[in-house]
Amino acid sequence: MNLTMATYLTVLASASLTNCCLAFTRSTILAAARRASAAPPPFTSITIPRSATTQPRNQRWTNTKRKPFALSSTETPTNDEITESSSSSAATTTEDDDEALANLQSPFLQTMRDRGFLFQCTNLSELDALLNDAASKNESISAYLGFDATADSLHVGSLLQIMILRHLQQCGHRPIVLVGGGTSKVGDPTGKDESRILLTDEVIKKNTDGISKAFQKFLTFGDSNPNDAIMVNNDDWLSGLKYLQFLRDYGTHFTINRMLSFESVKQRLSREAPFSFLEFNYMILQAYDFLELNRRYNAKLQLGGSDQWGNMISGVELGRRVDGVQLYALTAPLITTSDGKKMGKTAGGAVW
Repeated sequence: MNLTMATYLTVLASASLTNCCLAFTRSTILAAARRASAAPPPFTSITIPRSATTQPRNQRWTNTKRKPFALSSTETPTNDEITESSSSSAATTTEDDDEALANLQSPFLQTMRDRGFLFQCTNLSELDALLNDAASKNESISAYLGFDATADSLHVGSLLQIMILRHLQQCGHRPIVLVGGGTSKVGDPTGKDESRILLTDEVIKKNTDGISKAFQKFLTFGDSNPNDAIMVNNDDWLSGLKYLQFLRDYGTHFTINRMLSFESVKQRLSREAPFSFLEFNYMILQAYDFLELNRRYNAKLQLGGSDQWGNMISGVELGRRVDGVQLYALTAPLITTSDGKKMGKTAGGAVW
């Protein structure tokens, strides 16, 4: 039996909602999780080491395959499927993966592959067919990439992501730039040794205005062409959410077991600094962003850095569970500092 997010949040019923999010830390989450059975993520992932730049490009990525059970299926995987998935995860390469990479047809995915931007992808062959079919009909597929407003400027690590959006637009598809005015109020805990400093609304507004200017140099914005880029702010829908209604509608689709299985969460829980319940909710909000962007702008693909993989997969699953839509996630390798850490807007060593 999995412990759903909605069930877990009943712990908060007798507490003041004013301070409860910051009060629930690592020990509370782990104690609740131990009372539920573990559930491995319903994906088959094949991970290839990417430490050496001399490796062939088709061996520096992770392909999340649809088998042994389909992403679009509403059925819960059986024990046999879970066992097969676990054993398949240990593999480093397969003929199917090499063939899928070699036979990519869509210009965008070909560019991603050839430039070494392709690190992880859900249902690669299906995404390739979707993009290629749209291009043959002079149609565009909408894809989004999010940037939290945690600083008033972007850096070299962000430039890689912006260039991915630029290549997407040049291939005839529509980039959606998502500025995280709402999620910046929570703070992404991925890769952080301690909790982020909570930003005021004034600081977030200043940062949003600052980073929004950078995209104009690389992308064409407008509404006259199918591939014209648009810029949106997730504060437009996140700030208006009603807490209890949101839990009832979406909390049942997240399990604590699954959330604790993601590497980014495991790393944070292994450190001494508390992991607050506020930060733990970031994954849910990012997943909801994908669902909302699909509803509003028909976004089919989420792009991002490889550290966001768990959050992005959660969004793909939420779209399937709630609206029955097929969504996709694709990540690129991270640009790191000289000590091997992610180059982030709030971390030292970033090249602005």
